[in-house]
Amino acid sequence: MELHLKITGYILVLLSLAHIFFPRYFNWKKEFTAISLLSRQIMYVHTFFIALMVLLMGIGCIYATEDILYTRLGHVLSFGLFVFWLCRLLFQFFVYSPLLWKGKRFETIMHVLFSLTWGYFSIVFLLVFRADAP
Repeated sequence: MELHLKITGYILVLLSLAHIFFPRYFNWKKEFTAISLLSRQIMYVHTFFIALMVLLMGIGCIYATEDILYTRLGHVLSFGLFVFWLCRLLFQFFVYSPLLWKGKRFETIMHVLFSLTWGYFSIVFLLVFRADAP
């Protein structure tokens, strides 16, 4: 499980860094002109804090692997991360509309890739949680 936690950590760090490109890729400058300043700023602030938390999750998985695997706190943390990533996986299918990706090659590839990633994270954290607790 140590290897899987480290792999998860590195993927999470990359995912957090990808958030830097969201405003430009999704053309937020143009897209957000129709919404209020408060709503626009909330979107930027929430994106920053999501990226920060994903980065911290990744750093934790990389540098505190043994603590996550072999302490009670690590198992409790793993349960929380399992719930978080399972919810994210469910949102992938039940909140985002299939109209966003069906029939679009790149978007379908990303949908599948992210679904597999959220599933992988969920399984890793569930297995760590279910392992013999200290």
